[in-house]
Amino acid sequence: MSIMNRMQAPTPKFFKILRTVGISLAAVGGTLLTAPLALPAAVLTLAGYVSLAGAVITAVSQTAVESEERPTKAE
Repeated sequence: MSIMNRMQAPTPKFFKILRTVGISLAAVGGTLLTAPLALPAAVLTLAGYVSLAGAVITAVSQTAVESEERPTKAE
């Protein structure tokens, strides 16, 4: 499957929800990292991990596409 075909293919509903969750996590982590307040180091470390996890979830969700062929159970 070429990149253009993959970009135009429909995304399954589960991965659309997962993409939204990933974007939200990345936004929360980014907000904590750039907060003008002096936050403890543990909070900043956790915010970095949350941002990374959100970015990875979003990237993986973007690549998921629905298959045109449905596998059938062998009887």
